[in-house]
Amino acid sequence: MPTISDVAKLAGLSRATVSRVINNHPYVTEEKKRLVEEAMDHLGYIPNSHAQFLRKQKTNIIAVLVPKLTNPYFAYLVESLERQASRKGFQILICNTLYDKKREIEFLELLKKKQVDGIIMTTIENAWEKINAIPLDGPILFCNEYVTGVNVPSIRLNNVEGGYIGTRHLIQRGHTKIGYCWGGDDRSLSKDRWEGYQSAMTEQRLPIKKSWLFEKTFDIEDGRRVMNEIMTMEDKPTALFTGSDEVAAGIISEAKKLGLSVPEDMAVIGFDDQPIARVVEPQLTTIRQPIEEIGDMTIKVMLELLTNKEKMKKRLIYELPLKLVVRDSS
Repeated sequence: MPTISDVAKLAGLSRATVSRVINNHPYVTEEKKRLVEEAMDHLGYIPNSHAQFLRKQKTNIIAVLVPKLTNPYFAYLVESLERQASRKGFQILICNTLYDKKREIEFLELLKKKQVDGIIMTTIENAWEKINAIPLDGPILFCNEYVTGVNVPSIRLNNVEGGYIGTRHLIQRGHTKIGYCWGGDDRSLSKDRWEGYQSAMTEQRLPIKKSWLFEKTFDIEDGRRVMNEIMTMEDKPTALFTGSDEVAAGIISEAKKLGLSVPEDMAVIGFDDQPIARVVEPQLTTIRQPIEEIGDMTIKVMLELLTNKEKMKKRLIYELPLKLVVRDSS
């Protein structure tokens, strides 16, 4: 029976390189992949993991695609998913896409190659048409992000409502000049929160000034940048709705550095209710996402999809509530 050493020798590569190819490591050249695959075909070599799968017909592994694992929201979400999956006898494979379309496709092909039982997508980088063209052997479940109109089950939150209740809270606090921080892309979450913000502002006939809209805001440093941009304006907003607690924390930190008082000079609302919301001074008003409930529901639905293939291609929507948490920053 051929071994991995035989494959390495025939391909003219190291055992480590052959192992990386077999395990679908993203940083292997196409030439090395070709050499390994040709050697495996010639020798009739079947990796142990593949042979085991052929016997069992399942891996008990669920891949979770996240855009940036250093983002605390996704770190806590993965932790919740892992905890719930473990209780059901499954393992989680974390796939960090880094917002890269090619990496996303490479991770999706884990399902094509039957190396995982299913995939949970918390992020979507490619057009759905490209993803849907891949012959995937197992279910995909959207969690957090989603694509409108496609027949894929999704766990989501009402982000239109989140954008609305956050903005309305600032209006109820007496603010009429409210800025908005967002990713500035076509993602469903960004669109939904923007729609909620617009709805609340339009409802009260308040102006939405282009100079008060801050795009490409994702982390603390972006929040600092936004606060410094505002200081250069003649007509400044007095409140900011942000799509991230990290961005909000950056705004608060920089505002204090510039001698401003929060919320008297600048009111701020975050999104997610991460631990940083309770550490920053003043404590952050934010929109809470129920991480534990999201993890529980996502794993529950994924296990249903694994046992009921008819549900895999249905547009099933499971919606969980958001909640405004009022603290001292507004």
